[in-house]
Order: sequence, then C-alpha cells, then structure tokens
Amino acid sequence: MFDKILIANRGEIACRVIKTARKMGIATVAVYSDADAHALHVRMADEAVHIGPPPANQSYIVIDRIMEAIRATGAEAVHPGYGFLSENPKFAEALEAEGVAFVGPPKGAIEAMGDKITSKKIAQEAGVSTVPGYMGLIEDAEEAVRISNDIGYPVMIKASAGGGGKGMRIAWNDAEAREGFQSSKNEAASSFGDDRIFIEKFVTQPRHIEIQVLADSHGNCIYLNERECSIQRRNQKVIEEAPSPFLDEETRRAMGEQSCALAKAVGYTSAGTVEFIVDGDRNFYFLEMNTRLQVEHPVTELITGIDLVEQMIRVANGEPLSISQDDVRIDGWAIESRLYAEDPYRNFLPSIGRLTRYRPPQEVQEKARAVRNDTGVFEGGEISMFYDPMIAKLCTWGRTRSAAIQEMRTALDAFEVEGIGHNIPFLSAVMDHPRFASGEITTAFIAEEYPEGFAGATIRAGDLKRIAASAAAMNRVAEIRRTRVSGRLGNHERHVGEDWVVTAQGETFPVTVAADRKGADVHFEDGDKIRVESDWTPGDSLARLEVDYAPLVLKVDKISGGFRIRSRGADLAVHVRSPRQHELSLLMPEKQAADTSRLLLCPMPGLIRAVNVEVGDEVHEGQPLCTVEAMKMENILRAERKAVVSKVNAAPGDSMGVDDVIMEFE
Repeated sequence: MFDKILIANRGEIACRVIKTARKMGIATVAVYSDADAHALHVRMADEAVHIGPPPANQSYIVIDRIMEAIRATGAEAVHPGYGFLSENPKFAEALEAEGVAFVGPPKGAIEAMGDKITSKKIAQEAGVSTVPGYMGLIEDAEEAVRISNDIGYPVMIKASAGGGGKGMRIAWNDAEAREGFQSSKNEAASSFGDDRIFIEKFVTQPRHIEIQVLADSHGNCIYLNERECSIQRRNQKVIEEAPSPFLDEETRRAMGEQSCALAKAVGYTSAGTVEFIVDGDRNFYFLEMNTRLQVEHPVTELITGIDLVEQMIRVANGEPLSISQDDVRIDGWAIESRLYAEDPYRNFLPSIGRLTRYRPPQEVQEKARAVRNDTGVFEGGEISMFYDPMIAKLCTWGRTRSAAIQEMRTALDAFEVEGIGHNIPFLSAVMDHPRFASGEITTAFIAEEYPEGFAGATIRAGDLKRIAASAAAMNRVAEIRRTRVSGRLGNHERHVGEDWVVTAQGETFPVTVAADRKGADVHFEDGDKIRVESDWTPGDSLARLEVDYAPLVLKVDKISGGFRIRSRGADLAVHVRSPRQHELSLLMPEKQAADTSRLLLCPMPGLIRAVNVEVGDEVHEGQPLCTVEAMKMENILRAERKAVVSKVNAAPGDSMGVDDVIMEFE
C-alpha cells in the first residue's frame, strides 16, 4: 500500500480523501493557493505545499505546480478529487511519466469518456441508449442556431469538457441558442481551458439518475446502484438521494449492466459514474460518464456501506475488487443537501465573506439513523470568490425515505451558518414540499415550483401555532432573566405576567403561559393547549424544544419585542408583547423600503465582464445590460422594464460589491 498520497484539490473533497487515507494509515499532502493558506484541508493534512495565486488557472489546474509538489514531498500517488485536474488526461499522463500512481482511471478512459462527444459515440457502439444530438464541433453561434433547429427546440448546449453545471444552457428559441452558445463557450474556456461546444435534444419531464460503477485492473466491474439527482438549479445538482424513488429493480439492473458494459468498453478502472436522463416511462438515455469521484458519492456509501475513496486507492494500488455484484445491497435511504454560499432571496446569486458562525449538526451513526457532514470550512474562515461556492454536503440516512427526509429536516434546522448568504432556507423548504415528499420530481422541479424565485417558506397553520407557543415560553424565560434581582433574599424574582400576544406571519395569537419547573403549558383563545419543554436560555442561538412531546429546533435571535426565528425555510419576526404593548404596536407606522427602481444594483460580489449599453440608450424589458462573473459563473443582468440609461458607473474589469450601483436610469 502507498505510504503517502497527495490530494490535488481543495475544500471538502480534499478533507474527505484525507479522512479515508488517515483511516488506512496513509500520510497525506495538501496543496493550496494564496487564498487557501489557512483552509481546513491544509490544517488536516500531514504536509502542505503552496502552489500559486488564488485563480485556479494559476494554481490548482497548473500541472507543473502539482508535479513540483509531488517531487518535493515524495508522494507515491495522487487523488484528484473532482473538478480541477480530475478528468485531465494530460495530468494522468504526467503522473504516469513520473512513476506516480493516479487514483483514478487510465488516461485512455479519461480521454474517451471525459469528452462528451467522443463518449456518446462510444456509448452508442457499446449498446447504451443515447439522446439525439449533434456530435460534431460547432464553430459559431449561427451554426449553433442551425443545428438547434435541425434537432428541434428545446436543446441543451453543453461544453464538451464540462461538468458541475458549468458551460451548460437550455435554449428554447434562436435568440437563446445564440446567447447560450456564447455564454457556454466563455464559461467552458474559463473553467476548463477548453471551449468546444456540442448540442443535444433536451428531454422534457426528465429525471436525472446516475449509476455508480467500480472497476479494477483485473477485469472486474460492478455497479453500486443509482442516485437520483433531479433537484437541480441552473443544471447544478442541489439535492441527491439513493436509491431513486422512481426506479424498479428491472430498470436498475438494465442501467447498471449498460454502465458496466460502457466501463469495460474503455478499459475503465476506479470509481466512475454513468449519468442518464430517464423519462416518465422509465426509458433511459446516456448523458455522460464522469471519470472521477462524484460530489454526491456519500449517499451511495450510506446505503451500501462501501467506502468509495478506499476502493479507489486500493484499485490504484493494483488490488482486485474484494466486492462482487452479489455483495452490493440497498440498505435504507440516504439524502444529500448541498449547502452553497449563495443567497436564495437574491435568485441564488453567489455570496462571499467570513463565516462568523458555522455550527453543523452533530454527526451520528446509529442503527436507525445517521447524520454526516462533509465540509471544508470552519467558523471564522473565508468563502472566496475564486472557487465553487459549496460550504458543505449534509447527508442523512434512515430506514425509509420518509425517515431520511425527517432526519434532514431536523439537521437543516440545527445547522447554523452566519456571515454570508446561504441556501439552507431553500433546502429546508424543499424537504417540506409535498411534491418532493411524494417523490414525483423532475429536473424542472425548482423552475416549476419556484418560478419567481425563492422568497422564503410559509409556515403551515399548525406549525405556526407550535412556534408561537415556543416563542411565548421562551419569552417567559427571557423576562425572568431580565427582571431577576440578585443578592436580595436569595435571588427572588419579580412577577412575570402570564398573558401575552404573539404575532407571526401576519397572525395574532393571544395566549396564557402557565409555567412549571419542567416547562410551560401555553393556552390559546380557541381552547388549544400546547406543552413546551426546553433547556433554552437567553442568548442561545439554537433552541431545542419538545413541543407537545415532539422535537422542534429553532434558530433564534433577539429583536425588539420578540425573536427572529428561522425554521423549515421560513424567516419570521415573532413578537411577544403584553396585551397593552400589542395595542400600542398597532398604531406604529411601518417603515417604507427605499426606492431602487431606477438603479441597477450588483446582486453579488463579482467582476464586470461586459457592459452592453451606454448612456442615452433606451432599453427594453429582458434586454441584457451587463455580465457579472462570480465563482466561475457568468450572470447576465437584464432590464426589468423599459427605461433610458442615464449613468454607467462600471466598466469591464471592475470589481463590484453587493448592491453597488452599476448603472442608473431616467
């Protein structure tokens, strides 16, 4: 076995590989850019080597820099993680020339499967069902339009070397095909150094289901069942689960066998993933093969009990698989939520800054449940604009799908992240969505269920009452703390009233709080009584309560006259006032928001790539105004209404902060 492995990556995946290597008794080497000098993966590794400036094309994807780090440390093998150099055949070739093992597939398999055009042709020859499309290279936007018309809209425009949602656009007409072609080409060049583009039919009402394969150099190949990855936004996976709630055993077997046939056709070794689009009749079509470890691999590990990183390392060491297809099982259900540094209230635009608070839920591994958090950040660390915005991968496991979902709800409620925008509220809302709970999902789920974006969840009536009762009980504890007199007759307390009025989400709840040593009974005007017990104390940011003997976790901040409470995707101002205070509050005028209708504000920290208009131009609704790049993604800002540009405050190359004024209108 290897004595030392270098991880040619960063963030959570580098930390993930280090954990398994440590378990196997293998020393690890981290590499880092200037931006990652204090990163978690650097802290965790046995050694760390600096490889350059923050931009990935000057550090993490510069092969010579990685090779220098290998020579300097004497690493015998390299695990590439995902992204960066993980699917770069030149990197695999350089390692082979150096006599260093690549913890991944052979160069030929990477070349064959890493290129989407070539991989589709090979898949067809191997008898794998494929999606109709144009497999040749496309020179310009006009040719993209002609091809799109031949295939028939809608079409998917893809970067040939792409992955992770980068360089992908859906076009429904000629204008979108032109625009999508150029944006995909730009993103592909920026992210992968390869701007080749191809086009294929976009299958409507699709489900994205992928098969995990594992192969060795002795001719053995097995599939480790499937993962459902249909909850996507902008072609980027957000929530994954294993197994799929849609597949039957016959379809699973057919997809698995085809995946193994494809792997064998290209002499594949190591872990890999074959991705399919599946329609409502369970017809499946090959999309691509990812010749690396997938972001969502933990859900497969949770239902099979197989450590994929360990298997990759053993295969790279020349060992045969110790697992046969008959050994592969489906034990329970697992769900993964990707926590991103992005603001769901600003159309999920990237957010950067310092993590002033980062408290994941406690990881557990029990007979009936599990909570796992794969992360590469820590409290006080920085989220950089230079890399992918992922904060963590929160995974839960239960005996059934409903049990895994319930575990995820609780875990998300208990996950504390402050200092940046993040998507926990959105993830919580999805977990509570009836359509998700039913398993009737497609890749259009987010677009269909949140067509106007995400503005926060609405708490259902019964749950709102439980929150109101909790707030009333917590308020009583806070009032006792405020009115306590120390040093007088053994800490006697002043009387705290029992009658309160709770307001939340536009609802008003007059209540009476009858407290005892263990908690409080909260009585409502309609006769309902809710029992609340908790060890919460004022100042705690997380309240773990038993409400009518069922668990409830709330994120809590103090506001004037009550609490800011976040639960299940909702962000509530919950006021708890005396009856007289409530009467007076009704007379207070509401503060009006500032008028920004004549301003184009930068929705995220980023770099201005293009400005499409000039002072004096008349613009129309939907017209592109400028392009802002952040975290490797181009974002086109468009006019919301007809207007005339009166001032332009930014030029290509300028760095902008959130809410900086890019341009003004008459």
